[in-house]
Order: sequence, then C-alpha cells, then structure tokens
Amino acid sequence: MKAKAVLVLVDGLRPDAIELCGNSFLLEAQKEATSCFCASSVVPPITLPCHTSLFYSVEPRRHGITTNLWMPLVRPIDSLGDIVAKSGKKAAMFYNWEQLRDLNRPGSLHFSYFQSQCGILQRDMEMEREMTDNAVSYLRKEQPDFLFLYLGYTDEAGHDYGWMGKEYLTAAANASKCIQKLKEQLPGGYHLIVTADHGGHERTHGMEIPEDMTIPMLFIGPKFAAGKTLSGVSLLDIAPTIADILEIECPREWEGNSLLAGRKEE
Repeated sequence: MKAKAVLVLVDGLRPDAIELCGNSFLLEAQKEATSCFCASSVVPPITLPCHTSLFYSVEPRRHGITTNLWMPLVRPIDSLGDIVAKSGKKAAMFYNWEQLRDLNRPGSLHFSYFQSQCGILQRDMEMEREMTDNAVSYLRKEQPDFLFLYLGYTDEAGHDYGWMGKEYLTAAANASKCIQKLKEQLPGGYHLIVTADHGGHERTHGMEIPEDMTIPMLFIGPKFAAGKTLSGVSLLDIAPTIADILEIECPREWEGNSLLAGRKEE
C-alpha cells in the first residue's frame, strides 16, 4: 500500500496550550511521534501568510502575501495540493476559514469542504467536531492520498477572549479531541501530521516574539521514529515532508527540507 498523509492544522495553537488545555491526547501522542514543540513559524506570523508558506514552502518575502488578503503570486509556484494533483494522486481539504480557498489552483483538489464559523464558543466547537466527523467519513470512504483538516476556532477564541485564557484553552482542548477522533479512525498506511500556523499573545498575534512564532509539530506514522524530538524545524519543512511521504518530487523553488531526510535529536 502506498503511503498517504493527513495534515491537521490548529490555528493559533501554542505549544504550552497543549500542556495546559486539560486534554492530554497530544501530549500522550508525543510518545509515538517524531515531534518538535519549539518549531518556528514565519514572519509575519499571520494566518494567510503562514498557510501560504506552508503550502508553497517559501517565506512570505518570496510569495508576497503579508496580510490575510490573498493576492496571486507574481512568480507562480506549485502548491502542495497542486503537486499532489499533477502526480495523479487525490487531495482533499476541510476548513472553516474561507480565505484558505486559494491555496491550491482550481481543479487541484479532488474534494473541498468549507464550513463557516458563527462566533459562538460552544456552537463553533460543535461545528469543528462535525467537520472532523465529515473529514473522517470522507477519509475512510475515498482514501485520498493527502487530506488537510484546518481547525480555526482556537484562533478565534484567542482573539475574542485572549490567548491562554479559559475559553482559548477550552477551544484548544476541543481541537485535541477532534484530532484524537481522527487518529483513532485513520485507515492503515496513513501518516498523521499535526501543527499550528502561529501562536499568539493577549488578543493578537503577528509579532516576531516567541509567543507568536513558536509552534508545535507532531509526525506520526511508519516513516517516523517514535519518541524522537527534533530541533531547528520550520513551517516550510511540512510540504517537503508530505511530498516525501507520498513519493512526489518537490518543486525546485521550495525552500524547506523533508524531515524524513534526518535531523539531529535535541
């Protein structure tokens, strides 16, 4: 069976929130993962620039997106979804922040599912659980080669109530429960990657400070060593790592490195 990958991104998730949110799943998952809880975001640590850097494996100064407003790249690069499609494989995306719709070229995704947020804490957490259920159902039925699940409400809770506050940590715990459900139902042959785009402080983010720039990463699956800790990892490394899992050649413009190639343990 060919190796496949699921990437889950929890918007605005700080590594210390994993420890304090009250749900231990992601902490326990470190035991079977190759992980880094001190990985680096990009500058500026803002949602759309971060996601563009993740999918295109280049810094914002290369792709030119420095706010949450999408602009076509002056010098186009193939995104992660684009190269999956060009290789004849299937990619799918489940998300609840509409600005992410342009990360891949039209026609690159085999399936796309968008669900809006309503801005009410309990209902938005319920909706993220529903979206996760839909992603799991699609995953088990269609067996795509790559699936991206974006859980965006943690970031909204940070803006509305403050990073590391009660409501934010409740949203982080909810995201952890969603990831646990997904992992428990992953078909064989899948690798699970969990990360964030940026952190946050007070009720904002976007500054080049540790609270905003430091993000967690976990890589679980047969191609990754259990209990291994990495250092010097960047958001740019995720797309090359997924391409390596799927045995797809990376575009020459990509700047990140596959974590399957080996890193020194801390």
